[in-house]
Amino acid sequence: MERKRPGASKDELRWIAFIVVVILVWSSASAQIRYSIAEGVNEGTAVGNIAKDLGLEKNTLKERGCRIVEGLSESFFRVDQNDGILYVDRIIDREKVCERNIACLINLKAVLENPLEIHYVTVEIQDVNDHAPSFSVKQYRLEISESVLPGLRLQLQAAHDPDVGQFSVQEYKLSPNNHFRLEVKDRGKEGKIPILVLLKTLDRETKKIHKLLLSAIDGGKPSKSGTAEIFIDVLDVNDNMPVFNEDTYSVLVNENTPTGTTIVKVNASDLDEGSNGELIYSLGSNVNHRIRELFRVDPNTGEIIIQDVLDFESEESYEIDIQASDKGSAPLRTDKSVLVKIVDLNDNAPQIEVTSFSKAIPEDARLGTTVALISVIDKDSGLNGKVICSFNEEVPFKLSPSTHDNMYSIITKSPLDREKQAIYDVTIVAKDAGTPSLTSVKSITIIVSDVNDNRPEFSANPYTFYVTENNLPGVSLFSVRASDHDEGENSHISYHILRDEKENSKLSSYSLNINSDNGEILALKSFDFETLKTFQFQVVASDSGTPLLSNNVTVNVFILDQNDNAPVILYPLSSNGSAQGVEEIPRNVNAGHLVTKVRAYDADIGYNGWLLFSLQEVTDHSLFALDRYTGQIRTLRSFTETDDAEHKLVILVKDNGNVSLSATATVIVKLVEPKEAFAASDAKSAAKDDEDSNVIFYLMITLGAVSVLFLVSIIVLIAMQCSKSTDDTSKYLQKADYDGTLCHSIQYRSGDRKYMLVGPRMSIGSTIVSGSHANTLVMPDRRRPPEERLCTSYPSPTTLHAVWFESV
Repeated sequence: MERKRPGASKDELRWIAFIVVVILVWSSASAQIRYSIAEGVNEGTAVGNIAKDLGLEKNTLKERGCRIVEGLSESFFRVDQNDGILYVDRIIDREKVCERNIACLINLKAVLENPLEIHYVTVEIQDVNDHAPSFSVKQYRLEISESVLPGLRLQLQAAHDPDVGQFSVQEYKLSPNNHFRLEVKDRGKEGKIPILVLLKTLDRETKKIHKLLLSAIDGGKPSKSGTAEIFIDVLDVNDNMPVFNEDTYSVLVNENTPTGTTIVKVNASDLDEGSNGELIYSLGSNVNHRIRELFRVDPNTGEIIIQDVLDFESEESYEIDIQASDKGSAPLRTDKSVLVKIVDLNDNAPQIEVTSFSKAIPEDARLGTTVALISVIDKDSGLNGKVICSFNEEVPFKLSPSTHDNMYSIITKSPLDREKQAIYDVTIVAKDAGTPSLTSVKSITIIVSDVNDNRPEFSANPYTFYVTENNLPGVSLFSVRASDHDEGENSHISYHILRDEKENSKLSSYSLNINSDNGEILALKSFDFETLKTFQFQVVASDSGTPLLSNNVTVNVFILDQNDNAPVILYPLSSNGSAQGVEEIPRNVNAGHLVTKVRAYDADIGYNGWLLFSLQEVTDHSLFALDRYTGQIRTLRSFTETDDAEHKLVILVKDNGNVSLSATATVIVKLVEPKEAFAASDAKSAAKDDEDSNVIFYLMITLGAVSVLFLVSIIVLIAMQCSKSTDDTSKYLQKADYDGTLCHSIQYRSGDRKYMLVGPRMSIGSTIVSGSHANTLVMPDRRRPPEERLCTSYPSPTTLHAVWFESV
């Protein structure tokens, strides 16, 4: 014996292991539930417990919407979602549903929704013996010549029983007689056919007619039967039977062959002469009505002709009994079977059926989520019935074939985004493998439902607003706007102000509120520029989705000054609070002598706080002059003996607002002899020092507080708008006694806006003016032309004012 090679043994083991794995995977993936019931059971009869057999809880069926899908046009079953039991919904007649098929199987699909799942259930309908065999003709006659030798075989009409298997016709019986016996021929799906066999020669002179009783009995317990009477007329002579030239006849015919086509010709001969030897052809007595509709035989030529359309999907082959009979007085007949095989053509386009469909799928569905189940049916066979499905365009879905033939799942293959595309019109193309190939299409609409995956987005970030002080309380100041790309509740936006511990004190001071629906912001109190120049807060926009998504934005608010503060006289200031002072000077002073300096303060900035001094009333215009910018009073000439000893000067101090505000101060100038003036000056200097020290102390406190607030706002503005200038060094000016002049304009840009700062002139290169307010911004920019660079001077304590203007 030849020894096997080791390699071959290992290959065989690998193949065996692979086949076992495939069988296990196939069985687990395509496991079916199979039930069996008898036909004719009453409605409501329980078939089986689907929930138990699928391993599901009873309440799961109702929650997931279990239902039964049948491929038949009629529905025979239903499932109770409460107990999971499959019930008969209507009485089933097996003979109508499956005709004479041996196995009567009804295939069901148990579909579970949410998530989508399908199980296959097969119900076998068992036959019961509810029909008795019957003959189409209760009496028929046969003619047999007396010359016929024993052994004559006559095929009798078979009984018909709609039942199948053991309940169909199982045997035939013939009534007792001396001349005939009965044989039974099994024709497979055609059933059993009785054949009458002549045992001995008939003698017409002895008996002209033989009467026999043929019984057909089925295999039921108890059995059922049907009978037919056979009358045999004994004829004389004609003792040769027709004989066919071929032992067997078989032919291949394409389906859809045109009617009138001859498919085969049979030929028989008879040794008799005359009418006993002339033959005619006909269909056998056992040919059913469907074959008679499809075929006919020419009685003279024996040609079998198609007279109706052949359909492979209805029947794959036909066995036709052809009978050749002579024309003798006692005709002799011979039967021959012709096997006609139908050749399948690709004449059926695939049919696409949507078994289950989730019309809407959330945009955050995981990859591989099942959208729909489809089944494709092609009635053709072989390659003609092999179907391939695909999409006719690029979509974020794919067709996944099932373990069952021509079953597909539509699943997601890439992420979905409703904001990019909310509706997909998907066209499924089913194409068979026949020649020529046939195609069918089916379109379904898949809707992508929204989930809350987009945060609100503000139209700007940050927002910058300018609000004039003394605004009306409760009136809308400005508004913020946000949008959300989601839809429905997911895009409904509400607004609120983000308040924390650091900002609570600020927000409470001016009571900011926001309309939660439209983002309008209002203040319940008026702003005061002198108290607050700028502030910042955050607004939060939240949608109404689940989970809630939000976004915030920073809002910068700058308060614009109005001329709402009148000038305040700081000097002269008498003990009773009136702006009046007395100055004593020697008579011998020269022209240009500084008599005194009127000091004034305005809480406003810019033009609103820029003060000008003028003489409203003076006793002698030739003696005194007033500097309109500094408030210094100087002599114009030397005094003479004729000049009065006392002079009254009334000084008007007014700002440069649109509606100017003013204050007045009175200075009494007394002329004294030089010795008296020297003594008086010593006495007044001490008192004046005390007075000036108090005034300066309070002034510095006031100016320091305002300067700190303004300095903070300017630093924020510089960081946001002018961060590009990094190589310029800043310094504070220390020249405290400079009287100052007015700068014409200082300009800078922020985005698309242009701003102008107006205030007292400073030296080039300065950054912050220290003084009463420290509220004048100076920003040198060496990248700009010289005419746009900043030019300011240190202001006197009476003229520390600056204002922002936005150029159009």
